Amino acid sequence: MNRVEQAFAGAKERGVGVLIPYVCPGDPAADTVERLVPALERAGAGVIEIGVPYSDPIADGPVIAAAMHRALMAGTTPEGVFEQVARVRGQVSCGLVAMVSVSLVHAAGIEAFIGRAKDAGFDGFIFSDAPLEESGELTAAAADAGLTCTLLVSPTTPKDRAERIARACTGFVYMLARSGITGERSDAPDVADRVRALRSATDTPIACGFGISSADHVRAVVNEADGAIVGSALVRRLSEASFRGEDYVRAGEAFTAELATGLSGHRDAPHA
Repeated sequence: MNRVEQAFAGAKERGVGVLIPYVCPGDPAADTVERLVPALERAGAGVIEIGVPYSDPIADGPVIAAAMHRALMAGTTPEGVFEQVARVRGQVSCGLVAMVSVSLVHAAGIEAFIGRAKDAGFDGFIFSDAPLEESGELTAAAADAGLTCTLLVSPTTPKDRAERIARACTGFVYMLARSGITGERSDAPDVADRVRALRSATDTPIACGFGISSADHVRAVVNEADGAIVGSALVRRLSEASFRGEDYVRAGEAFTAELATGLSGHRDAPHA
């Protein structure tokens, strides 16, 4: 098992869920990955999603889209992301997955991009905009490299297609908790029925994202799913702390630790 698989297997043994925070390299600072990733692991992250900044994000809401824009304007490139990951890899044991548009992968060449990601220390990928019909070469190349490959399942995906997407995933399935774009919400998502339906099609762990922004949301999600993905809520706090001249790493670590208190809501957790 690679680190992503180990994270989910270990969490299952402990009866908890896996927390998967999102980091945008290059924002709020050039060394964000190197400084923030170890702090997020200390705070309870089992897998960390590292977005590769892209000029035309498909489903990212205003918070993450703005962070990507700032990162690109600061000169962040895929190669720069690889270099940051390579520098931090020896400091952490958690899984690191690249959230990346297939446009960037195809531009570099599938095998070349995946090989470079592996060399840097990535454990897998989330191909956020890869249609199932065009994902075969991506999933095969990732598998050949020993890396996981995750695709997205939305609330509007028909049942039979959702099951085929889930079966194509390794590491974990990314189930969108809500329709629309990323962003914080006040209410906890109801994912129970959709998670149960996917479990009938695959044994691969299921992680839910989109609108997860509090410990209560994490608890509600991992009561059914295997992991909770938090993006916009964390990115906003990092940006605001940096704007105020505060230590954004400390702010990110504190918020992640708060989110991690919801992990014991997992359906298999022992009850007092």
